[in-house]
Formats: sequence, C-alpha cells, structure tokens
Amino acid sequence: MNDLPEPSAEALALSQQLVAVIREEIAAGAGSIPFSRYMELCLYSPGLGYYSAGSQKFGAAGDFITAPELSSLFGRCLAQSCASVLVELGGGDILEFGAGSGRLAADILGELETAGHLPGQYCILERSAELRARQQETLVTQVPQLFERVVWLDALPQANFRGVLLANEVLDAMPVERFRWNGTAVELFHVSGSDEPLDWCPVETHGGAVAADVRHLVTEAGLAAGYVSEINMTLAPWLGSIAALLDQGMVLLADYGYPRHEYYHPQRSAGTLMCHYRHRAHDNPFLWPGLQDITAHVDFTAVAEAGSAAGLDVTGYTTQVHFLLDCGIDRLLSAVGPSDSVDYLKQAQQAKQLLLPGEMGERFKFIGLTRDIENPIPGFRLQNFLHRL
Repeated sequence: MNDLPEPSAEALALSQQLVAVIREEIAAGAGSIPFSRYMELCLYSPGLGYYSAGSQKFGAAGDFITAPELSSLFGRCLAQSCASVLVELGGGDILEFGAGSGRLAADILGELETAGHLPGQYCILERSAELRARQQETLVTQVPQLFERVVWLDALPQANFRGVLLANEVLDAMPVERFRWNGTAVELFHVSGSDEPLDWCPVETHGGAVAADVRHLVTEAGLAAGYVSEINMTLAPWLGSIAALLDQGMVLLADYGYPRHEYYHPQRSAGTLMCHYRHRAHDNPFLWPGLQDITAHVDFTAVAEAGSAAGLDVTGYTTQVHFLLDCGIDRLLSAVGPSDSVDYLKQAQQAKQLLLPGEMGERFKFIGLTRDIENPIPGFRLQNFLHRL
C-alpha cells in the first residue's frame, strides 16, 4: 500500500481522534469489540466517521465515483421506474436513503418534472450533517424550482408510505460481521488494541444469532475449513422496518454484490471486505480509520429472503446493464444531440462505463421489492434473473 497518497496533517489528526474513541470502547469492552461495531464507528462516528466528517468522498477529488456522479443518465433511467410506480398509485412520494452528494435526487426530480410525474415529496434520510449540506447545495443549484419539494428526515416515517423507497450503494456500507469457519466452530473477528496497534482478534463463538446464521451458511454453501467472509446482520431488521412503513409501492435497491451461491463461492474464501481511498482499493480496514471507506459486497439472496419474510414481493433482480437498457438509456443518449457533438461523445463515454461488463454493467445489480404493485417495473422487463437468487 505504498502507492497510497499520505493524508494531510489535519486529516491524520481527525483519524487519531477517532482511534482514541475506538480504543476507549475496546478498553470498556474487555479488550475487544466486534468488527461490525468497529466498522460502525469508522463510518458513522459523529464528526469523525468517514460519512460524518467533511472530507470529499465522491467524484474525481474523492475516494470513489458512484453511478450518479458519473452520469446523469443513471438517475434519469431510475426515474422511469419511479414514474411507473407513481403513475400506478396516482401519486406518492420518493424516499432516498443516504443521498450522497444529491446528484441522484436532482437527476430523478428533473426527469420526473419533464415527464409530468413529480412525487408529492422527495424525502432524504441522511445521517451526515455535512452530506445534508452538500445535498442542499446540489439541489438548490441544479433544480431550484423543485427545492421546496425536498424534505430531509432524521428517522423513517411512522407508517402509510406510498411511493418509492430508493437506496443506491447503501447496503454495502452497512456494518457487517466478519467470520471464519475453522472446521468445527465459528470464529468471529473482533478488533483489539486498547494500548497497541488495532488488529484482528478472532473469538470462537458457539451461541447467538450470528453463529447460528454462519452455521447455516456452512451447510448451505459447503464452506471449507478456513473460509473467511462476512454476514450482514443489520439487513433483515432494516428491510423489516421499511416494509412496516410501506403501504403500497416499491423498494428499489442498487449495489454491487452477488447471489448467495456466488458470494460464498470457494474462490471467494477471503471474503469481500474492501477499503477505498483516493480511487485505490485495498483490504486493510485499520489504515487511517475515518479517512477511508470500508465496504462489503451484498448478498442479494439475503436481501430477497429478508424482503419476502417482511411481506414484500420480490419483483425483480437484474444487472445494471439490463436495468438501464430496459429504462431506455439508449433513447436518452440519442436525444442528447448529433453524434459528433462534444456533449454526445462525453455522455456516450459515460454510458459505456455504466453499461460495459468490465466497468459497472455486470458488477452492479438492482433488486426490486414491491407491495400491491401490478404493472411491470421498468428495469426488470428486459432480463429478470430472479431464478439466480
């Protein structure tokens, strides 16, 4: 990791403050804390966590580029799915989780305005005060005429939500448990280091929900001794809370991941945990806590199971390339202008990154969970891979 650029002195000072918070919790926790708690602190600790502090995260100056940051075509395509649901419901709202810079919200709202299918409200549930401010700046700049339609929430609505619940690259940032199957027992990776460098601390576990779920995976996927991976214990409760408030509409989730038989494949025996810093990826979550993103891929079979258990219909599962093609990305691109225009060529290049298998096209997936929706959802009509789950 010698190729990673050194953080500024100010950034390193913030990281050291977060490390002090983590060490205090480790000391209070009898010498270690679960990795899920460490990941939670690294990403969301108030004022110090990766998504809570003020560093640039998205785009060329940040640590990674998301699809909405890459091209407005992405959000305009998602608007086609949203419009279909809003039309069937005769109205409704959109609620986006973790709206990043606000680009996706701006692009969706702009496209829905053009189509004449604006939601009653566009709600954003955002934990980070810094990101809220950035979202407000983006929206008031890009769609000032629609800014009053946007509402920021501190918590989920209580009930009776009608419309679309949207989460783009949210699931991969949920804290996960990291485990190892040693052939006879489950070992959960804790983090230790109250008075020494932060490091892994495997703890053999025989009881509890995590051990039970991992043992189920061992049987279902045939995990060999020494297999290391992750499991998201937050996913099912999160989807349950969403299902409880959804009266009618769709939950649309986009992220990178696999169905379970690919996620826990023998070739993936070191797991999917990954860190992102200045457009470089590595696997050391203890480097500069709070200054780098920590993610894990999504088990989309678990998403489908949790959604179904919560009473939602698993309507569609497909790759990003098929989703965007079904939503008319080629039509939107052709409407930009003549093929020799600078803008067209720029957007065509962006579309390639969204669609090509070696870029985002196959790595990213979409899954749709619905309640009382009858019309086919744009995005899942061209190719629906529900059988792969």
